Amino acid sequence: QVQLVESGGGLVQPGGSLRLSCSASGFSLNAYAIGWFRRAPGKEREGVSRIDENDGSTYYAESVKGRFTTSRDVAKNTAYLQMDSLEPEDTAVYYCAVGGRPLLSDYDRFQTWSYDLWGQGTQVTVSS
Repeated sequence: QVQLVESGGGLVQPGGSLRLSCSASGFSLNAYAIGWFRRAPGKEREGVSRIDENDGSTYYAESVKGRFTTSRDVAKNTAYLQMDSLEPEDTAVYYCAVGGRPLLSDYDRFQTWSYDLWGQGTQVTVSS
C-alpha cells in the first residue's frame, strides 16, 4: 500500500524541540521531492520546507528558517523535520507530502498542487 505516515507530534513548551518523522511505504522516498506543510487553526495550509529529489537541496519558509531542518534517511525510507526554538505560532497540524513533477517556478515549491501524496498529519502544540 502506497502511503505516508507522520509521527512525532505532541505538546512542547516554547523554546523546545520536536522531531517529526514521515515514513513511506510502497515506494521509495528518494525518488521524490518531500514537502512539509502545516495548517494552524483558522488558517490555510502553508508550506514549511522542501527537500528536492535530485540533489537533496533544501528550502524553508521565512517563518521557520534557521529553526527547522528537513532531512531524509534513504535506508529507512523516512523523512524528518527537526523543529527547534519552537514558538506558540508553530502550533498546527503538520503534514508531509511527496511530489514528482518538475516545478514551473520557485513559487510552486511551497504550493500544495506540487505534491501528489499526503500523510494524515500530526498535531504539534507549543504552549506553556
